[in-house]
Amino acid sequence: MKNGRVEPMTHATPSPPAQADDLWTVGRLLSWTTDFLKRRGSESPRLDTEVMLAHVLDWQRVRLYTHFEQEVSQSARTAFRELVRRRAEGAPVAYLVGRKEFYSLTFTVSPAVLIPRPESEFVVVEYLEQTRNLPSPRAVDVGTGSGCLAIAAAHHQPAARFVAIDLSEDALTLAKQNAARLGVLDRIDFRHGNTLEPVAGEAPFDAIISNPPYIPTEAIEQLEPGVRDYEPRTALDGGPGGLAVVNRLIEQSAQLLKPGGHLILEIGSDQAEPVRALIGAHERFCLAPTVYDHAHHPRVIRATKIG
Repeated sequence: MKNGRVEPMTHATPSPPAQADDLWTVGRLLSWTTDFLKRRGSESPRLDTEVMLAHVLDWQRVRLYTHFEQEVSQSARTAFRELVRRRAEGAPVAYLVGRKEFYSLTFTVSPAVLIPRPESEFVVVEYLEQTRNLPSPRAVDVGTGSGCLAIAAAHHQPAARFVAIDLSEDALTLAKQNAARLGVLDRIDFRHGNTLEPVAGEAPFDAIISNPPYIPTEAIEQLEPGVRDYEPRTALDGGPGGLAVVNRLIEQSAQLLKPGGHLILEIGSDQAEPVRALIGAHERFCLAPTVYDHAHHPRVIRATKIG
């Protein structure tokens, strides 16, 4: 599941940091705000606080720890208080500061794209492992969003060439900006379209990777508010049962992979068996062992095309 980070916290404007008659140092703001967010349900109150304060001050996070006694200006406190207020209402920190770390790279993010999660890094790891002996692999990233999968893979594999596909023009614009900033724009061809349709009829690929929408439509309303109310529904909703997009990718990949090519899919933590069954129904695929994430949840399914 693509988890949120905090329950909505209404009527929770953090008044104390706005007071001008006290000395509000970096250390005091960190302590007060961490406690404030913790009391309102944040799963990572200290990290949230540090990321937002560092953003307002335009510092690296580590600098906060060497400047605990430095007073924070009134203007910075005002900007920080607004971020904390929005965080208390449920807005994800990544959207508030406009960036997210993924595979040791910094990605610009906005509500047009799904926030990159550490769990998705397992897709990149699996891709790099399976293609490391290829001189110049050609791959497709379906539902690229911020571009995190294709960009991280291309960044660590200089000979790779990717086609990155998304239904959202806004997502593609952002992904192109990330690719340009991270120096891989010349090796990624961004295309607008649905699943693998934009590459239909092209020469077969060495790999097809994707973090597709896999949340069942019927479960969307039960998601954490930070996910349900802020992240793009098209990047979440996998149709009734959650596997509509996954099933299409399996069908299309059978035609678009080279013999020995790899289909690498991120899945929900309860989807290993049904996804493996869908792939196993195709004689043209050989399933690899399921990849588990750091929480020991099934996270990535890989299949190799036969013949």
